[in-house]
Amino acid sequence: MTSTTRPMEAIAEGGERPSFRGALAALSLSMLLSSLGTSIANVGLPALAEAFDASFQQVQWVVLAYLLAITTLIVSVGRLGDMIGRRRLLISGIALFTVASVLCGVAPTLSMLIAARAVQGLGAAIMMALAMALVGETVPKARTGSAMGLLGTTSAIGTALGPSLGGLLIAGLGWRAIFLAGVPLGVVALLLAFRTLPRDREGPRNQSGFDTIGTLLLALTLGAYALAMTIGRGSFGPLNMGLLLGAVFAGALFLFAEARTASALLRLAMFRNPVLSAGLAMTALVSTVMMATLVVGPFYLSGGLGLDAALVGLVMSAGPLVAALAGVPAGRLVDRLGAQPMTVAGLTAIAAGAFLLSLIPAGFGIAGYLAPIVTVTAGYALFQAANNTAVMKDVGPGERGIVSGMLNLSRNLGLVTGASFMGAVFALASGASEITTAAPDAVAAGMRITFAVAAVLIVAAVVVAVMSRAFVGRASVPGDVR
Repeated sequence: MTSTTRPMEAIAEGGERPSFRGALAALSLSMLLSSLGTSIANVGLPALAEAFDASFQQVQWVVLAYLLAITTLIVSVGRLGDMIGRRRLLISGIALFTVASVLCGVAPTLSMLIAARAVQGLGAAIMMALAMALVGETVPKARTGSAMGLLGTTSAIGTALGPSLGGLLIAGLGWRAIFLAGVPLGVVALLLAFRTLPRDREGPRNQSGFDTIGTLLLALTLGAYALAMTIGRGSFGPLNMGLLLGAVFAGALFLFAEARTASALLRLAMFRNPVLSAGLAMTALVSTVMMATLVVGPFYLSGGLGLDAALVGLVMSAGPLVAALAGVPAGRLVDRLGAQPMTVAGLTAIAAGAFLLSLIPAGFGIAGYLAPIVTVTAGYALFQAANNTAVMKDVGPGERGIVSGMLNLSRNLGLVTGASFMGAVFALASGASEITTAAPDAVAAGMRITFAVAAVLIVAAVVVAVMSRAFVGRASVPGDVR
């Protein structure tokens, strides 16, 4: 067997250390690119509206097309990776993302830019789904937690870097630069992945066939849900209700189809695994709350505390920065102390931070906001490393792609729900018809009530974690989720 195809047991015993590090760098850069693609475009919306003489609702689709592509396709590409080989599909995804970045940067019209962003989102979905899945093939099992922590760190760095880097690029080079900036990073990731990732095994894979009907129904379900949660700018009208009902109907058809096909995209029996089911539920709840910090935070800092835009941006970068710094240490804690207890510890920290945000009055100023936010984001870094490790470490080789895709799907659904649901809670709790003109006291009250709801959601996640741990303690869980 050649050095490029030696099994991971050899790597775990000390062989191919440079390849192991290079492969982990490739996976981390893939996560950074996908998160950077999400955050860097938001800051460019005003410039795009001016450049294309378009409304905010029109240019919003530059962000929405990317998010919808990821949300609707991430499970399917994970399954496809299980079937045809994760290495070759990840390399294809990086290449697709890089080419789409070029197309975004040279797009002559807004419609072509939106179309290119959808293609870029497909590349990002492949990178997000397969980066975590490939950890099991490139990293010794004893260091899985550290690897997951590193992936979480690079994702947080991408999220934190996007707004500041995008602002600088737009100011100096124009809006096209925010998309072209990803091209050299994509080329580096492509070269690293091609040279360092272990070749796909030539033996039997998950060859039960691709579930085309299930894929289309799942995409329809998730697309309708994401649209229902995002269009309307916070108002929930007849169109939103129709889309939500359409999502429910398509979801019922999807479950009906999955129960009757031999090549199901999602085997419903997978959800009998308490670790997987709990992990997905907790990821959705936590992501909902984390999105609340991004939705509510800017309004509170500007409207409640009276900070200018530059200072708001500086304070808002503290959360992703803490998550980035805490990611690797959190992973090491998971390796040392175990995934289950660290999951509960991370959730407890998030709940404590959210609870503090619901109590601290505006008179405490920036410090009163930052201290709980630091607690929340540090807890999030620990939770993410622990939960991803718990879910992925015992997954069979033939299922890693789809389970990784499901984890990312639950995260994205949480982000979409957080942006809409928590934003609506904030607007309702402030008691103002227009949040941008609300009085500082009303904004502060809305923030406190929103994070009281957030704390309740995280307490529910803690209950899920404890119940899952108790169940696992009473019964042995199979190593494969099938």
